[in-house]
Amino acid sequence: MSGFDDRQKGFENKFKHDQELQFKVTARRNKLVGQWVAAKFGLAGEAAEAYAKEVVAADFDKPGDDDVIEKIQKDAGLRGVALSSADIKAQLEHFMPIAKQQIMEQL
Repeated sequence: MSGFDDRQKGFENKFKHDQELQFKVTARRNKLVGQWVAAKFGLAGEAAEAYAKEVVAADFDKPGDDDVIEKIQKDAGLRGVALSSADIKAQLEHFMPIAKQQIMEQL
């Protein structure tokens, strides 16, 4: 294998690692937001954890955060809880560095 091939393989491995790390951080952030929303809904314990998992799963519908925001707003509307998209986006931003720190501590 030439030096170029080694370098290319290294870049590919780094890209793969970075993508996996970003996926884990985003999933953790969504879980934390789900827990925050669950508390707003008055859920606790297993019910709160189950809801947080639903929020994480909602992110697989389409790229970006819109699917998560839509799910939370729909659920909030059904429960009569006022949560604007701005409120949810603020929490997504708030929890991103916390999620990253938690994931980095696990490595």
